[in-house]
Amino acid sequence: MAVLALMSACQTTSTSQATQNEALLAQSGFKTIPVTTPKQQQAVSKLPQGTVSAVKHQGKTYYVYPSAAQNKIYVGKQTHVNTAKKAVAAQQAQAAQNSMNPPPTMTFQGHGPHGVVAEEFDGFGPMGTASLGDW
Repeated sequence: MAVLALMSACQTTSTSQATQNEALLAQSGFKTIPVTTPKQQQAVSKLPQGTVSAVKHQGKTYYVYPSAAQNKIYVGKQTHVNTAKKAVAAQQAQAAQNSMNPPPTMTFQGHGPHGVVAEEFDGFGPMGTASLGDW
């Protein structure tokens, strides 16, 4: 019984953490794109959960975060990633002062001082990046 309660608490924490991450990304300017086709679902399933991943599409770098339900992705550019990183740092600093709530956790992969190369993301184009315009 105790193990079941602990497992339930862990799932609730990870679900609330994912919801918190998604809200933070939306506030940082990330756009949501629905995942509707099997090809898109397969591509999204390869992305690491809880991580903003750099992907390339037609020579441009985008940053993608799969939703917890994997029915949509959050897509942003470098400016949105920078805003999200600042927001995560601010929330972590606030959480350190007020240890009542756990600090947010989110991993960012991408270009930077370590030269991470993004792979071409097959199936990303039909997901509607053109409809986002030049934001």
